[in-house]
Amino acid sequence: MSQPIATRRWIIGAALGGVGALALSQHLAAGRPGAPYKLTDAQWRQRLTPASYKVLRHADTEVPGTSPLLKEHRAGVFHCAGCNWPLYDAKTKYDSGTGWPSFWQPLPNAVATMTDLETGYPRTEVHCRNCGGHLGHVFNDGPKPTGKRYCMNGLALAFRAAGKA
Repeated sequence: MSQPIATRRWIIGAALGGVGALALSQHLAAGRPGAPYKLTDAQWRQRLTPASYKVLRHADTEVPGTSPLLKEHRAGVFHCAGCNWPLYDAKTKYDSGTGWPSFWQPLPNAVATMTDLETGYPRTEVHCRNCGGHLGHVFNDGPKPTGKRYCMNGLALAFRAAGKA
């Protein structure tokens, strides 16, 4: 008898998760309230590559190990690929072994977070404070001094080397 209850709970949970994911997707496509940089969906599609559009505007996740930014080790700043907002100093980047560019700390006022329940358990989603674009997630298993792992999609980032405009 407990099997059907577990199945019902799973179905209800999956349905609620799907509704939440749809709402989040529509929310990201329009831009977050309070995010000052706003474009229409058509403008975002024109501005971004199809893959970056899926990540930044619809919270998709790139395939791990595919970002050229994993091998980026020069001094500089990682910016939002959507609006060019500065997000992470290259000094805070480290190899987390996850297959995504990872940082132990964002720049001041660069990112905002919210709870993401898409996987069925709470995670902390990270998005650009300027345009609301989805960047990735932050976890509490990073290195000192913060203990944080900001695990970002390379498709959501653009790197600017130090001394370059």
